[in-house]
Amino acid sequence: MQVSIVSQEPVLFNCSVEENIAYGFSGKASRAEIEAVAVSKLANAHEFIDKFPDKYETVVGERGLRLSGGQKQRVAIARALLMNPRVLLLDEATSALDAESEYLVQDAMDSLMKGRTVLVIAHRLSTVKSADSVAVISEGQIAERGTHNELLLDNDGIYTALVRRQLHQGQVSSSASTSSSSP
Repeated sequence: MQVSIVSQEPVLFNCSVEENIAYGFSGKASRAEIEAVAVSKLANAHEFIDKFPDKYETVVGERGLRLSGGQKQRVAIARALLMNPRVLLLDEATSALDAESEYLVQDAMDSLMKGRTVLVIAHRLSTVKSADSVAVISEGQIAERGTHNELLLDNDGIYTALVRRQLHQGQVSSSASTSSSSP
């Protein structure tokens, strides 16, 4: 069984973007080169890669130091997509992305999740709300389980409290940025 993981802190190597995407790929090298561009587009990485002077041949530096956190995650997502795994583990995979990039990557990943098992570890509501099943872990145990809507029916539930807190923080952030832009 083939498993791919995208973690909060992706592992990148001191080689080209293309080599980082193709790392671990067991198919033909020419296919990896062609598909690296395709999966980069799906992972919302192609646009920033294409702006580099050497494009896919750009060396990312030790541990990807020449890339932002969000760029590193998008390269790691592209790598996972190239592997076309049966099981995909996403451990806070979109945590370093801004809201727009997260939306674009999430949209692409939603269609790519079809036909495979995907385990998503996340704290962001936007990442888990469309899951077939959500398990809330508390003190090492499954405390609640169900769909997003089912879990929201329990007004005293942990999940409902987390959703309320996140929605409140979003409103506070929005009003703070709005008030700071006023003269």
